Amino acid sequence: MRKPQLIIAAVIALFGIISFYSMRSENPVTGEVQHVGGITPEQEVALGLQSAPEMAQQFGGLDADPNAQALVKRIGNEVSRNAAAKLPYQFEYHLLADPNTVNAFALPGGQIFITRALLNQLENEAQLAGVLGHEAGHVVGRHSAEHMAKSQLTGALVGAAGVAASDPNDPYRGQRAAMMAGFVGQMVNMKYGRSDELESDTLGVRFMSEAGYDPRELLGVMKILEKAGGGGRSPEFFSTHPNHGNRAATIEDAIAKTFPSGVPSNLRKGETFRSAS
Repeated sequence: MRKPQLIIAAVIALFGIISFYSMRSENPVTGEVQHVGGITPEQEVALGLQSAPEMAQQFGGLDADPNAQALVKRIGNEVSRNAAAKLPYQFEYHLLADPNTVNAFALPGGQIFITRALLNQLENEAQLAGVLGHEAGHVVGRHSAEHMAKSQLTGALVGAAGVAASDPNDPYRGQRAAMMAGFVGQMVNMKYGRSDELESDTLGVRFMSEAGYDPRELLGVMKILEKAGGGGRSPEFFSTHPNHGNRAATIEDAIAKTFPSGVPSNLRKGETFRSAS
């Protein structure tokens, strides 16, 4: 009696899997072959531009200090200059007014944000370059497009599980199966998200070094974030980024691979921030 619904479930799942794995593109910056579900860079740019005003409002809007805004934009443009030449993204850097939430994040297509709370913790331009370079790594790595494609696949598999498990004698059986499949899908996507963060750290080392900044200062950012957590609630940055210990090891490895003979002496820390605590 359940054969038709099993066939329908199999078709739904197969369509989702084929759609996911057949749509691939090679990233011109990382060289990685990615599954992005047919999402184009132009669509990423449009999505980021559309979402930026709302995201900014969640953090108190843009900071009113024009000098601080100019600093963030200048350092950001420096770290993304080479990547921007290879990808059709509109990199724009914004300082948010939030004085309490220690965070930085990137939207698809190049909209990148850092909060005043995090900027005030940083000690020099190189550390700012490291934070912004990391966020630019998310954009260049097309992590949002990858996650949207994975969500589409997960949705197809969840739907297939619900159809396959549906039972006229138990109307909630399909719903429970779909919920369980969705939970598993979230756990898988979370794992990939942490991998994305570590890739972004590696790209951050690359981008800040190309801009002339000492990549070892990104290790200093990890210490600042750890200290900002203190004995209480961790910074918001850690709710979406991996443990600082794992990240520090990744950063050290990236520096060693980039500069096997040691970090060149001409890479700089840049100006020291007076507001650093």
